[in-house]
Amino acid sequence: MSPELISLFVMEWAEFAVRWLHVITAIAWIGSSFYFIALDLGLRRTPHLPANAHGEEWQVHGGGFYHIQKYLVAPDHLPEHLTWFKWESYSTWLSGFALLAIVYYGGAEMYLIDAEKMALSVPAAIIISIVSLSGVWVGYSLLCRSPLAQSPTLLMLVLYALLVVLSWGFHQIFTGRAAFIHLGAITATIMSANVFMVIIPNQKIVVAELKAGRTPDARYGKIAKLRSTHNNYLTLPVIFLMLSGHYPLAFATEYSWLIASLVFLMGVTIRHYFNTRHARAGNPRWTWVATTFIFVVIIWLSLWPQWQLDQDGQAGDDAAALTFPSRLSAFHEDVRFEDVNTIVAGRCAMCHAKEPLWDGIASPPKGVLLETPVQIASLAREIYLQSGVSHAMPPANLTYMEVDERAIIRAWFESAIKK
Repeated sequence: MSPELISLFVMEWAEFAVRWLHVITAIAWIGSSFYFIALDLGLRRTPHLPANAHGEEWQVHGGGFYHIQKYLVAPDHLPEHLTWFKWESYSTWLSGFALLAIVYYGGAEMYLIDAEKMALSVPAAIIISIVSLSGVWVGYSLLCRSPLAQSPTLLMLVLYALLVVLSWGFHQIFTGRAAFIHLGAITATIMSANVFMVIIPNQKIVVAELKAGRTPDARYGKIAKLRSTHNNYLTLPVIFLMLSGHYPLAFATEYSWLIASLVFLMGVTIRHYFNTRHARAGNPRWTWVATTFIFVVIIWLSLWPQWQLDQDGQAGDDAAALTFPSRLSAFHEDVRFEDVNTIVAGRCAMCHAKEPLWDGIASPPKGVLLETPVQIASLAREIYLQSGVSHAMPPANLTYMEVDERAIIRAWFESAIKK
């Protein structure tokens, strides 16, 4: 085996290992975050609480009972053993950045750069990525230190507007998949930096004050609480954005930037429901109605542009964006399978083959083979979603699949499922 092939296989397994590590650490971080939010909101003020105690909670798990008490500032004396919850956050971000570097920086021409949007060199694209991660954190932190922090709701509205602008901006620069990943990475950077730069340092100040025999300032806890609240509402959107790379209708359609923006609203409605329930403050079922409505809007946004194109094609509108071959007078007419076979062979099979011809690819991505008519027919649904309805494939349109070729794929699939 040649050194080049060995290097390819090593990188493939390195990506797998880092992705596995990222998932493990993310589970640990999100799990502990959800637990402490639920615990914090479920605390009760009961008689006979120790001095300075804010509340307590009794829990049962694994055959045992747990008695937990919370102090807003600190107890009268520092316990000998103190558990810090921070490495889950740090390891999640570090493994996530490593995965970003392996997949999107190492494969920038395929996964990061979309030459049809912006003709970037690989170094320029990577610099934009790194600067955006650090720059947004700096801007976010300045906003949290500004007078806006005195009005948490207004601050969150301003931050949401910033996320919408970022979503639109990334979709003007990168591939749809990379735009979603960068929104997730920026959000995760804010969350992890909140822990590393604000929450843990403030807790350490409190511990140092206690060791010195002084009463800690309560403002440190208040500042940390604001950042922790932001982390609470950002968790679910991050998970959605990280999973989105497997679903082209989310990241590779015309209004993907707006879809990503709406995902953050769903994160707020879902978390509000659980936060309210944990606090025993009611049962806001309206949040599920709102979440469902937003999700239906997302589905509609992913399909509406394509529906418009279909209508234009059926009406024979000469001003439509698509240039149809003469044999396609309407979208839902039968199209010869040979046409689709030719398109896939020319645009897709150089990667999706037993022996890929594309440089840097040692094996067919995700094991998908598109070399024979039987293989193409058996994967009709995936071809339709990845290359017909969306522009997820070919990645960054490196093989220059034409608009009318995508129209042929759509017409073939849509006519076939009607039979």
